[in-house]
Amino acid sequence: MSTKSIERLGGVARIVAQSAFLAVVWFAADFASRHLDLPVPGSVIGLAALLVLLLTGGVAPQWVKAGADWLLSDLLLFFVPAAVAAVQYGGLFKADGWRLALVVVCGTLTVLVAVAFTVDQAVRLERLLATRRARAVRVASVG
Repeated sequence: MSTKSIERLGGVARIVAQSAFLAVVWFAADFASRHLDLPVPGSVIGLAALLVLLLTGGVAPQWVKAGADWLLSDLLLFFVPAAVAAVQYGGLFKADGWRLALVVVCGTLTVLVAVAFTVDQAVRLERLLATRRARAVRVASVG
């Protein structure tokens, strides 16, 4: 077996392991949501738990990056069952299609606005922290 083949197998194993870790986080959060009768879906709890783990250093980003990248790259495939199910409900779309379209458009716009606001606030926070670090370095070098 060549070195390139071994490296490729190592990359596939890393993706599988990281995807499995993300699935375990999701299953644990879903289990907690169902058994504790929480009003929040398990997927949201899992995302929040993963965020906390990443921010606190409990999980290093490189421990989940390859698996997350793979899942995101194939995300479109996860919508195939939803598209097939939508075809089965043609009558619903004919009767209430405008309402469904309105919900989709409003939901999409809400998400876009929320993401834009979050990114703006994150950029402002990064600039503030960079400014503080620069001042601390200047004070330390002068003092």
